[in-house]
Amino acid sequence: QVQLVESGGGLVQAGGSLRLSCAASGRTFSSYAMGWFRQAPGKEREFVAAISWSGGSTYYADSVKGRFTISRDNAKNTVYLQMNSLKPEDTAVYYCAADRVSFRRVVTTKGADFGSWGQGTQVTVSS
Repeated sequence: QVQLVESGGGLVQAGGSLRLSCAASGRTFSSYAMGWFRQAPGKEREFVAAISWSGGSTYYADSVKGRFTISRDNAKNTVYLQMNSLKPEDTAVYYCAADRVSFRRVVTTKGADFGSWGQGTQVTVSS
């Protein structure tokens, strides 16, 4: 497993942008599919975006498609989530996750198999 630490959350006005980062420990980071999830107060955790081990494939929830971009830098053991045109409904704790699963399975299960999780970072979007 890898250890994951998220950063970059904060308070932003609607329409603004934030970039989240997730730093991973371990020498095998480049073999892991990575994902971002979020959990709003009183709601279940939901899938946001995922990226394959190489970075060549990405997948997004419909609610963020066209506004959020997931990327990774395997040399830095880091995955990013660029969030643009933020809305109040994007307010949540955002979690980074990782696992050695096929990207096809990540897509079909929306990351339900991810086994390593970070502690989360709060994103608050004011109206």
